[in-house]
Amino acid sequence: MSTNLLNDVEPLSGSRITSSLKAAGITHVLSVPDISTSDGLLWPVSRDPAFKLIRVCKEDEAIGIATGLWATGTRSVVLIQNTGFFYALNAIRVLAMEYEQPICLLIGLLLKEPDKPPQNSARYGVRLVPPVLDALGLSYSTIDTNEQADGIAAGLNSAYCHSRPHAFLLGRSPVA
Repeated sequence: MSTNLLNDVEPLSGSRITSSLKAAGITHVLSVPDISTSDGLLWPVSRDPAFKLIRVCKEDEAIGIATGLWATGTRSVVLIQNTGFFYALNAIRVLAMEYEQPICLLIGLLLKEPDKPPQNSARYGVRLVPPVLDALGLSYSTIDTNEQADGIAAGLNSAYCHSRPHAFLLGRSPVA
């Protein structure tokens, strides 16, 4: 008997993610709107007075702004899609990795199958994210469940405590 994993798994809650961001003291969210996170995460963030949403035109701009915010003692996250992650690689390599800045990324994995880890996805752009992160030496966590979303705060706190970047791979589109 086969089961439909989509029906057996609770939807990924955008409010659980935002609660974790708040618990870690995140006050700013930098983003280029994308199809995989906008409805369930970006638009609710834009309406939440606990966050200042900074809309950017290009993902690499978000990396530079996040670095500037960190220099002022402000905690932020960069919310982008996997396609934008690839676009921002040079800024991530320099600012996050070489200068050891706590740049924290929430990366929506566009069209990732919910029953597969990113590295087993049929989507080339999704499958490529983990090996690129590994090549950079950038730590990451996969967020497919609400329990994993609850752990985002600990990952953010660790990144800021140790001045190291971290990426959270959103394997399912969050719902509001």
